[in-house]
Amino acid sequence: MAVKNTPVQKNKEYIVDIIDNGFEGEGIAKIDNFTIFIPDAIKGEKVKILIVKVLSSHAFGKIQEIIQTSTSRTDPDCATYKRCGGCSLRHIEYKQTLKIKQQMVQNLVNKMLDEKIQVKETIGMDNPYHYRNKVQFPVGLDKNGQPSLGIFAKRTHEIIPIKTCLIQNETAQNIAKSIFEICIKNQVSVYQEQKQQGLIRHIIIKVGLRTNEYMCILVLNGKKLKNASGEVIENKLVEELTKQFPQIKTIIINTNTKNTNVILGEENRTIYGEGYITDKLGEFNFKISPFSFYQVNPIQAEKLYTIGVQSANISKQDTVFDLYCGIGTISLFMSKYAKKVYGIEIVKEAIQMAKENASNNNITNTEFIAGDVEQTLEDLISNKKIIPDIILVDPPRKGLDKNTIQNIQKITPKKLIYISCNPSTLMRDLQQLQEQYKITQIQPLDMFPFTSHVECVTVLNLK
Repeated sequence: MAVKNTPVQKNKEYIVDIIDNGFEGEGIAKIDNFTIFIPDAIKGEKVKILIVKVLSSHAFGKIQEIIQTSTSRTDPDCATYKRCGGCSLRHIEYKQTLKIKQQMVQNLVNKMLDEKIQVKETIGMDNPYHYRNKVQFPVGLDKNGQPSLGIFAKRTHEIIPIKTCLIQNETAQNIAKSIFEICIKNQVSVYQEQKQQGLIRHIIIKVGLRTNEYMCILVLNGKKLKNASGEVIENKLVEELTKQFPQIKTIIINTNTKNTNVILGEENRTIYGEGYITDKLGEFNFKISPFSFYQVNPIQAEKLYTIGVQSANISKQDTVFDLYCGIGTISLFMSKYAKKVYGIEIVKEAIQMAKENASNNNITNTEFIAGDVEQTLEDLISNKKIIPDIILVDPPRKGLDKNTIQNIQKITPKKLIYISCNPSTLMRDLQQLQEQYKITQIQPLDMFPFTSHVECVTVLNLK
């Protein structure tokens, strides 16, 4: 249905100036104050566009021709960049992507907060390549019905075969390809999503960057790795793979027979090694299991946690709450400065790992609790009467729930450190906290170079 009274029309061409870049790195133009979003356009460019979609408040365009090119534009160095959607900023020089991310956060501050604090420059990476320590490739059939390993094309479940990915760990990619080749050579069937048939669904590799330890997870639509004649080939796989890659520490079969977008099923079985790997972050050793969340870019995670901990300015008199603590990474970072650290996390297995990580690092002043942050925080402050001096939060993309914000406002810790992976929900939460707290610092950090994602460490002091 055509939208009336808009200054642009679908399927018509216009020449526009790109005045800014938006959340996903897309270009923003205006015609008679009407906003148009244009993927792959860069601030400062003049482009000819074709309008592909018109809504009442904004429209979407597609570049037909770049009339005036930004000096920041670069040729994408990846063959599957356009179709993959993993790195939406590969056509922009890296240094410029850091400025775009800073400006993106600044725009939200200007729009949503009472006090227009100046957002700091984004902290980037010296080498923004092959930084991901976790590779997950779907397995399926390509258009010609041939077995394929790769990544899903953006907004589809079509698998694009991947030759090399410039943000994934190189050895991890080679291990994944090798597992795939061994499976195909041994006639293991691949999963077909439409029919919900076939055995191997995903190949996941986790990497201990500092320890050079590798974990392989084969996600199966079944219990055992079998060939077409029903023979179990797990020993064969272990033998071939570990001979080729001696750095592999453990191999796990994960069973997922559900028709779901969730990659991992609930059941793991170790067919080689101990079922976990370790890595070092800062001065601490961490144990990583198939289910545990561990930062995908440990080099930047270390910087992020160091900023968070230093900004908190913790003293030996302070009780600290670490909400959404995962496997206890930042809790351990804070433990050496604090009197006591309480970590809360909903994933039971992550809490088990957090306790083991504290024990393995000889840390005795942490306590980890498995539970929903909303209820567990309430219990700690109302029933157990434990009141923190400092709270650090690192919530998922949806940000903090109302209850948690109300509890923070009720107990008013002197300092709140908010680590966020989503600037929009961060600003929404800061809006509610800004009356009681002065926002003294917003520090963006580039955890995922060449993607539109940005992490922020925000420091709030009680007024």
